[in-house]
Amino acid sequence: MAEFAMILADTNSGWDHMDGWGGGWMWLWGVSMMVLFTILIVWMFRSAYRPPVPPTRDPTDRAKQILAERYASGDLSTEEYRERVAELQ
Repeated sequence: MAEFAMILADTNSGWDHMDGWGGGWMWLWGVSMMVLFTILIVWMFRSAYRPPVPPTRDPTDRAKQILAERYASGDLSTEEYRERVAELQ
């Protein structure tokens, strides 16, 4: 029994904490795994709850709106307005 106690008390055998790997930098592994899991969870939620993409609009809609505003303010005559709207279509 005394021999067994001496074997357990021997700290230079290489079979101490972490089987001789040491534990000095092991905290870095734990922190990096927590960060990676957090990034994964955030990515999953953001990809699942992404807002819908608005439908694409016709680029001539804005041009027609500007023409209507100019016609309403009196910058364009009726003939000019109709001619320019017809060109857009």
